Amino acid sequence: MTGTLVLAGTPIGDISDAPPRLAEELAGADVVAAEDTRRLRRLTQALGVTPKGRVVSYFEGNEAARTPELVEELAGGARVLLVTDAGMPSVSDPGYRLVAAAVEQDIRVTAVPGPSAVLTALALSGLPVDRFCFEGFLPRKAGERLGRLREVADERRTLVYFEAPHRLDDTLAAMTEVFGAGRRAAVCRELTKTYEEVRRGPLAELAAWAAEGVRGEITVVVEGAPDKGPEEIDDAELVRRVRVREEAGERRKEAIAAVAAEAGLPKRQVFDAVVAAKNAGRAESAGSTGGR
Repeated sequence: MTGTLVLAGTPIGDISDAPPRLAEELAGADVVAAEDTRRLRRLTQALGVTPKGRVVSYFEGNEAARTPELVEELAGGARVLLVTDAGMPSVSDPGYRLVAAAVEQDIRVTAVPGPSAVLTALALSGLPVDRFCFEGFLPRKAGERLGRLREVADERRTLVYFEAPHRLDDTLAAMTEVFGAGRRAAVCRELTKTYEEVRRGPLAELAAWAAEGVRGEITVVVEGAPDKGPEEIDDAELVRRVRVREEAGERRKEAIAAVAAEAGLPKRQVFDAVVAAKNAGRAESAGSTGGR
């Protein structure tokens, strides 16, 4: 019988947020794989737990090499607990490779849910949370950072990012350039810790604040792009677009539907424009014939 891989969420700040199951799993696992064994030691001491199993390191530098070892342990029936420094493993932390490898071997994977900086920041931001996307950490190089931001410049869902404090000012400045100075955002710092702070405001204002220097763990929440509304296109342009699609081989009905979707207009409006142009063409043709 194969073992079980357990992804354990750990507190993002306040140790009392640790779920009861976390202590149970730490005490009972055959192997505990930790992003930082020193931080794991502080965690277990705070929880009053002594792991019975073997403790190994599992971080970005040895993730590729250690994954096969842990999969072998799992295949042999071990219960392997994976913990990272804060939050849920594999969410901008080590873990994805191990999960993927375990799934490929039909090994059971489960989780101990825990605090999430993503969801906590979203809830505190004051921005829409019905639809959102998590973008993780942005690239460190300025050009690559701008390129990544431009990819989501028109994204209407709320955006969530992790960022290092020493890069926050550059990131907010780049967001101001790409998203616009007035786009609303929230910088969530040291969530659930003693000096927790949530700074809300337009991106330009937040960028000016961050230029003075910011410390701590950072999560940035940015408002999605505004709805631009239907594109303003006259009937002649609608007809031209339909004609181009027809000449490319699309049936008229399909062409009308596609043009309507592109322009954000009702299909009936595009259909009426096409019919009106067709009738106008017939009338002009009839008039020319009568004149001869």
